[in-house]
Amino acid sequence: MASSDENRRPLTTRSMVWAKWLANMLVKTNISPNQISVLSILPALAGAWILACRPAPLSAYWLILVALCIQLRLLCNMLDGMVAIEGGKQSKVGILYNEIPDRIADSLFIVALGYAIALPWLGWLGALLAAKTAYIRVLGGANGLVQDFRGPLAKPHRMFVMTLGCLIAAVELQFNGTMLALTITATIITIGSGITCVTRTLAIAQQLKVKQ
Repeated sequence: MASSDENRRPLTTRSMVWAKWLANMLVKTNISPNQISVLSILPALAGAWILACRPAPLSAYWLILVALCIQLRLLCNMLDGMVAIEGGKQSKVGILYNEIPDRIADSLFIVALGYAIALPWLGWLGALLAAKTAYIRVLGGANGLVQDFRGPLAKPHRMFVMTLGCLIAAVELQFNGTMLALTITATIITIGSGITCVTRTLAIAQQLKVKQ
């Protein structure tokens, strides 16, 4: 069985001075890693509300706020692991808090993106495939393999694409009055997540054959 360190998503930002400082500050508080994990849902809710439910027309300002919400969600996702492992605050149910809020946040952002471009089916399909990438990863882990975080569109990649798409759409909307960038973003997320499902499945199948 793979260790928890082996099953941890590789992130270069963990080695950044500011990230270590912020994690150390949180370690000194009574905030638990599980609470940070749940907290990541809040910016996802805010971003989804902006994309799909805001009372005013979508503007460049709103799109920049969505990009900020995405980054806040990712910040929570990074800090919960740092506080848990580097800070020595791991819990027996940490794996549940690490996975479930992630799937909720992913779905909120991607489904709302579909509604923002009046293509809800594309948002739902993208969210389904995004969740499936995580399911396949965890399935490999359940069969004794190191969890496979490969892309081409793992969670950080999806959120990077969506952040970039929102920022480009903000400029496009401001100067051209269109948001084609959001449709392209939703399409990339959906297709990329589907390809990621395939690449992870093939990799796991190959490892299981070797293992046997």
